[in-house]
Amino acid sequence: MECPHSTKPITTTSKMEGVQERQQIAPLVQTNKKYVKMSGFKRDWNGNAKKRDGPKPPAKKAVQNQFTPMFETLRDELDRHHDRRERIIKASRDITALSKKIIFALQRIRKIDEELPKNIQAEIDTRLADISKLLATIAPEIQGINRYRYARSLMCLEELVEALTFLHYLKTQTLITPEQLTPIMEDLVQKGITPSEDVAMTDASEPTSAAPEQPQEKETPKVSLTQDDYLYGVFDLTGEMMRFATTSTALTGTMAGGGAGGDEQPRTIVEDMHELGSFFEMLPVGQGNRFQWEKKLEVTRQSVQKVERLGYDRTIRGSERPKGWIPDLSGGDQAEEE
Repeated sequence: MECPHSTKPITTTSKMEGVQERQQIAPLVQTNKKYVKMSGFKRDWNGNAKKRDGPKPPAKKAVQNQFTPMFETLRDELDRHHDRRERIIKASRDITALSKKIIFALQRIRKIDEELPKNIQAEIDTRLADISKLLATIAPEIQGINRYRYARSLMCLEELVEALTFLHYLKTQTLITPEQLTPIMEDLVQKGITPSEDVAMTDASEPTSAAPEQPQEKETPKVSLTQDDYLYGVFDLTGEMMRFATTSTALTGTMAGGGAGGDEQPRTIVEDMHELGSFFEMLPVGQGNRFQWEKKLEVTRQSVQKVERLGYDRTIRGSERPKGWIPDLSGGDQAEEE
């Protein structure tokens, strides 16, 4: 056999030897003047071959010195802080939702009276029982300086103050004071704490002459209210009073009220809104919360103005409607029956 490009004949034996030689040299690469197979190796950034499998080098031990215990203590404290904050935020979110549901239930009332409808009172009691359990879970976490450390995570207390003040107003037509709120908060926390069930049970065969030792009572943790919690809750109360005045006036034709006012006339909710707005206008702005204070004060002014316009409209145009007129809300039901 002859190659077309060469005059020398190529034998079959020499051809087979060349093929075998190429097969042996092809997968080999020269690295550091050594031939290494590519199939079982990887390369690092320097181009050196490294093995794919094999024992891993032992992990380097962390440096230990006299400052290590201090940083480990700080690490543990930071972990506990984040875990505590997450628990408070979750409970705060649930308390806020339950407080709003109490306000929604109170908005279904149409007049100011000491006795609430039974169905609304039952719903409020159920919501307060759920709030008591949540407050009891976070009460130990917010004692001492932690009460102010997690103040921004406890925005639920403002919503709870709003619900409690609104409930108190609809029953008594007065504004609840911080001194009156304190025992209510303590009672809520106390009701949320379940009694301990770790009392040892005595066997029937044992004599019962010896009385069991009474466990020492631990001080119940309290959930205290700050000045901002109370004031901002009352700020939000004005918005709920405005909604209550609008709804009750539209459905009953009269402005809600009941307390003794000037000239032996019943005091209406318009007068209460005027007093609240005047008090907030006279209060000085605290340090560090000017933006939030001015924002809530502006909303309070708008609520007072809406109730004033409602009173003016009822007084000026009230003669256009018959006395005792209320909108017919059963028209849809009658149409369906027909």
